[in-house]
Amino acid sequence: MEFLVRGAGRIPSPCCGKGMSIIGTRDRKSKERSGETKVYNIRRLRCNQCGQIHHELPDFLVPYKRYESECIELVLTNPSTHDIPADESTLFRWFKWFHRFVDYWINCLISIVLRTNQEMSPLSLMSANSETALQRIGQLVGDAPRWLKRIVRPIVNINLWLHTRSAFLSEDS
Repeated sequence: MEFLVRGAGRIPSPCCGKGMSIIGTRDRKSKERSGETKVYNIRRLRCNQCGQIHHELPDFLVPYKRYESECIELVLTNPSTHDIPADESTLFRWFKWFHRFVDYWINCLISIVLRTNQEMSPLSLMSANSETALQRIGQLVGDAPRWLKRIVRPIVNINLWLHTRSAFLSEDS
């Protein structure tokens, strides 16, 4: 089964804020919590200013990840009690990915808060203290379900999402 993904309005380019033109579509596979694979037909957009190509992803997809954000979030939040049908090497890579990038994401979110003049005291979040990574993220985006979506969307939309390497399996990497 294939689903069409279309934004309702004009989307500004994450790299420069200018308009984008639709240049086509592509299929994007994703696994759900049930283990079922779904195919989403997403738009490919080109920035009218710089020519960079972007893909219009729905909130429940994380760039470069093959499982929906809910699956990844459940594993990160409940490592021993989740019911996600993924093999151990995939779970290991999710933990490595999360812990590798969590400080970067926190700093991106603090930057977004400062840029948008939102009321918050981000200075207490900038130092790595005794709190866990999830607790620090929770201070910025809350700890209610869908916290991973609330991290991904703003960082992607201002073009700060980093491409991640997925080919590390051993503890030595």
